[in-house]
Amino acid sequence: MLAGLSLLLASAATFAQTTIADAWVRGMVAPQRATGAFMKITSPQGGKLVGVSTPAARVAEVHEMVMQGDVMAMRAIEALELPAGRAVELKPGGHHLMLMGIEQPLKAGDTVPLTLTIEGKDGKRETLELKVPVKAIGATAAAQSGHKH
Repeated sequence: MLAGLSLLLASAATFAQTTIADAWVRGMVAPQRATGAFMKITSPQGGKLVGVSTPAARVAEVHEMVMQGDVMAMRAIEALELPAGRAVELKPGGHHLMLMGIEQPLKAGDTVPLTLTIEGKDGKRETLELKVPVKAIGATAAAQSGHKH
């Protein structure tokens, strides 16, 4: 019986999926054509975020913020490492998803479909289909989660 339970637990761990929490997209005003998407990503076995797409934008990329001399700059990256079992937070001023070439400004109350591609350490890819709410301009993750001090 214990052997059967161990096998069942091992199977559950093998098929554990990446989870997304606190996802949101920043609202826009005309004539903006770009915005960011933010969330917490947890991959039980570890891996990397290797792709993002959405019908709401012509281009969707994973970005990071880096210092270039005395200036903070944003740039696209090929992949974002997801350490096993640790939440990686995509947030304003840090790693985030950049949505560009948006025709109609996204406003609070809208929903944006996002597709994330996660590559596991074994090279297998997992696709996550999300419906992400748009939050008002000036929103922060703490304000979105209902966290109050």
